[in-house]
Amino acid sequence: MKILPALLALSLACTAQAMAQDRMPPIPADKMTDAQKKAVADYKSIRNTDLVGPPWSVLLRVPDLVVPSLQLRLHNLQNSALSPKLTELAILIAARHWTNSYEWNAHHTLAVKAGLSTDIINAVSDGRRPDRMADDEAILHDFCMELLNNGSVSDATYERALGKFGEAGVVEAAGLQGYYSYLAMVMNVARSPSPA
Repeated sequence: MKILPALLALSLACTAQAMAQDRMPPIPADKMTDAQKKAVADYKSIRNTDLVGPPWSVLLRVPDLVVPSLQLRLHNLQNSALSPKLTELAILIAARHWTNSYEWNAHHTLAVKAGLSTDIINAVSDGRRPDRMADDEAILHDFCMELLNNGSVSDATYERALGKFGEAGVVEAAGLQGYYSYLAMVMNVARSPSPA
């Protein structure tokens, strides 16, 4: 019988600790500046949904970043030079590199829906190079990993990516690593919790 109260106390302590770790929780509407309220309204008018949760709630600390960041996100969803499957692979690679569970969880389902195999997703999650990838997946994976780990890509890696994706695809692949690194770093600093 004494175990139950101890477990409840431990559970509450863990919950309190987890909540304390969120350095930049959502800002209550009555505490927002006029610029933040405008950013929230602009977000809603563009996205047709409320601005809730990371990364947007964190970016709201610098209201001028919300709409440009959202526009990049919408570009990635709607107009990427890479296929949705390759876009999601690139996003998962960046999320894994930065150990950002929020982006990983948000894009895992999208990657599956886009047709990325669970074997590839699991390998990226484990920090391994996937064994069986299509040519375009392997080229993109190697490009992204080299860029994240070295800060640049070799001529050979560049030429492979250029030959497969063209200049627009190369810029897109690099841009995805930059954009999702940016979001991951912001959320890692904020200690944004993963969605329930």
